[in-house]
Amino acid sequence: MQIWRCPMRTAFQSLTPVQSFSQLSAFQPVSSWSLTPERETLYLAQSVGQGADIDVSGSAFAFIRSIDVFDASLSQRQIGENEQCRRWSHIRHGSYDSMGQFRWRPASPDELPPAFQGDKGFGATCPSIRARAVFVDWEDHKGAYGFEQVNY
Repeated sequence: MQIWRCPMRTAFQSLTPVQSFSQLSAFQPVSSWSLTPERETLYLAQSVGQGADIDVSGSAFAFIRSIDVFDASLSQRQIGENEQCRRWSHIRHGSYDSMGQFRWRPASPDELPPAFQGDKGFGATCPSIRARAVFVDWEDHKGAYGFEQVNY
């Protein structure tokens, strides 16, 4: 997700042309990914990495701050003889600040974007719902909206 630092704590090791050629000629692929020793720190919001290594606070980088990531798990169903509605949700909202720092914070089902699929009727009526997904939405440099949802 991050163009300058992977939130999964991996880093890409760039190879010189000579190293690349040497690897290709030997046909021995060597992994160019490694874990970084940096640990995440938990605050009121969970921050990942140290942010961008360039100034991304200007309007040219507004598209970075428009990226929203939702890790959503919702469940709702009627149970028991009285058919009581049991609801459960765990949602995290990830976003970038003006320094390019990615942070997670707790969120509510009401904060899920309208394009999110699978939560229709959650909290209002009690249809049976079970949804787990990662949802990412953004606006590109021209302001066009886009999104992707991966259910799991």
